Amino acid sequence: MSFTVAIVGRPNVGKSTLFNRLVGKKLALVDDTPGVTRDRRPGDARLDDLRFTIIDTAGLEESGPETLQGRMRQQTEAAIDEADMTLFVVDAKYGLTPHDKMFAEILRRRGKPVVLVANKAEARGSDGGFYDAFTLGLGEPVAISAEHGQGLHDLRDAIVEAIGEDVAFPPEIDEPETDIDLEPTDLLEGEEDDEEPAYDDTKPLRVAIVGRPNAGKSTLINRYLGEERLLTGPEAGITRDSISVDWEWRGRTVRLFDTAGMRRKAKVQEKLEKLSVADTLRAIKFAETVVIVFDATIPFEKQDLHIVDFVLREGRAAVLAFNKWDMIEDRQALLADLREKTERLLPQARGIRAVTVSGQTGDGLDRLMQSVVDTDKVWNRRISTAKLNRWLDAQTMQHPPPAVSGRRLKLKYMTQVKARPPGFMISCTRPEAVPESYTRYLINNLRKDFDMPGVPIRVYYRASTNPFEGRKKKR
Repeated sequence: MSFTVAIVGRPNVGKSTLFNRLVGKKLALVDDTPGVTRDRRPGDARLDDLRFTIIDTAGLEESGPETLQGRMRQQTEAAIDEADMTLFVVDAKYGLTPHDKMFAEILRRRGKPVVLVANKAEARGSDGGFYDAFTLGLGEPVAISAEHGQGLHDLRDAIVEAIGEDVAFPPEIDEPETDIDLEPTDLLEGEEDDEEPAYDDTKPLRVAIVGRPNAGKSTLINRYLGEERLLTGPEAGITRDSISVDWEWRGRTVRLFDTAGMRRKAKVQEKLEKLSVADTLRAIKFAETVVIVFDATIPFEKQDLHIVDFVLREGRAAVLAFNKWDMIEDRQALLADLREKTERLLPQARGIRAVTVSGQTGDGLDRLMQSVVDTDKVWNRRISTAKLNRWLDAQTMQHPPPAVSGRRLKLKYMTQVKARPPGFMISCTRPEAVPESYTRYLINNLRKDFDMPGVPIRVYYRASTNPFEGRKKKR
């Protein structure tokens, strides 16, 4: 992107609505409640022929630095310093407030280009608020309606005038063309069935951090990044949006998703919290590996188990992180207890990797990322058909399928049909009659014999086709 723009203003003036309009997606949570946005969220904006990075921010409020509102304001000021220019949004329907004038003075002292945006200009009686905006001394305001998409062309012209055409439209760099000659054999030859593809450790990795409220998810990500990128504090439920941040670990690009804490469904009553939980569920489905953060001082709450079960049912690779380990006194006793409970309470994820960490001190964070990469390798693993069929023969000889209704089941052929997570198809007689207990037996032995701990494994059955079915018997 050519330049970066921060959207700022007091709470509830429509900043997140404008952000969603510019990125073309409903990424930021929007509600009538003031102060919905708390962390700064970047996105790729498109406005006619303009392409730039847009940053949604929390509403500017005058408060002490030790309060939640004060920490939100620090995040907003960090976004202003990071951006090349600012969109200062005021509410044309409501009119100016003393806070608007104070924040206009703050932006003026920053010395960066500012475009004054009068939002909600479609409302009846908004003309008075629009003309009042001239008194801020930031130039002519741009009247828009972020909700209905009105006035965006004028906003585009104002941004270009403020930032300059040379910055708004940088010259394109022509990349040299490289001619790659492919022989016909290169296009036609496929991999041999017995070859298992190697794991690509250069591919970017998507990791979601989930857990109950106040488990230390945002603190964990801040420790990885080495800066106070995400809003943290002693209050539970600070994070509302799912925020993604890019980071590098040992030369590999990792996109971390910070998510809102997930309480029990019966306790989630407010609309805003329901939106936050829905955003968290979308982040889990988009991620590849999910780190479930447990509070080591009160581990294995019922909600923790529900979260792990949901992640596995979605087919994601899962890693457990027991956070706040620095607060534990008798660590050896608790460690033995955690191992026993992990095996007993999570039988559907036998062998799942678990790491003790501390977001405050940084202990164990490198081991946690190594566990994430190791689990992702298993999640992407493919096993050759030849190995699977030799394995299936051995399993059926050791423990034959049971007879159902007096008829013996026969497993004929096995192949892996997908990865991410690993899925296997078995051709057999009467697939609908295979007991669930025998499927669990096969999955547990797949984990053990092919070293696939902690990832969901799917086993499907299908009836083998009879080539003579439907033909009339010749006499």
